[in-house]
Amino acid sequence: MNLPYDWIAPDWPAPPRVRACTTTRLGGVSEPPFDSLNLADHVGDDPARVAANQARLMELLRLPAAPVWLRQVHGVQVCNATVCATRELCEADASTSTEAGVVCAVLSADCLPVLFCTRDGRQVAAAHVGWRGLVNGVLEATLQAMAVRGGEVLAWLGPAIGPQAFEVGPEVREAFLSHDPWCGDAFVAARQGHWWADLYRLARRRLQAQGVKRIYGGGWCTWSDPQRFYSYRRDGDTGRMASLIWIAPE
Repeated sequence: MNLPYDWIAPDWPAPPRVRACTTTRLGGVSEPPFDSLNLADHVGDDPARVAANQARLMELLRLPAAPVWLRQVHGVQVCNATVCATRELCEADASTSTEAGVVCAVLSADCLPVLFCTRDGRQVAAAHVGWRGLVNGVLEATLQAMAVRGGEVLAWLGPAIGPQAFEVGPEVREAFLSHDPWCGDAFVAARQGHWWADLYRLARRRLQAQGVKRIYGGGWCTWSDPQRFYSYRRDGDTGRMASLIWIAPE
């Protein structure tokens, strides 16, 4: 895919019919502090500008249908995107689809977007992964909803807050250690009683524990790149980027 505005196409060996993209903050019409391609309608931006940004997204990506937006709550609920598309916002942090032309989507501005597809290209999924969702099992729930073995899945980790910027308290570290005592290498001591946490490393461990071996992406830092990415932790009032995946109609 040829993408505009420095948007990101996953670098992974997905089947040809699987299409995916993560937007940046560039290419839209929103005014500061949401400048410019804010795609979220719940952050205080002008609804008309959000609608214009969403229309621009559909046009530039030539999407087969409007993205299935979710009401994300940092939980572990996974929805069927085809069913959710017929309702008002589904409360969930991940969606799956086996139907061509249905666009799974998650919004983020520091949290980790994770895109999935099966090796045969017959199923895709998108998950919004903050630390609460990660520790409580949103990745595992997404794989369970896909109902395929981990070895049949490819996963791609999109832009998130990096390990030199994501400072957490001891309660966050302990929550992860209580689930996986061997994940301590994902935390580096910062100031007294606080730690730098590596969301990418933690997500990879969770995926690998489910048998997912084909894991791609990672390595961005939304907090440290204000020209390209929104960051809630850096800016507070800010927009949201979208990560989308779909099966192209034949």
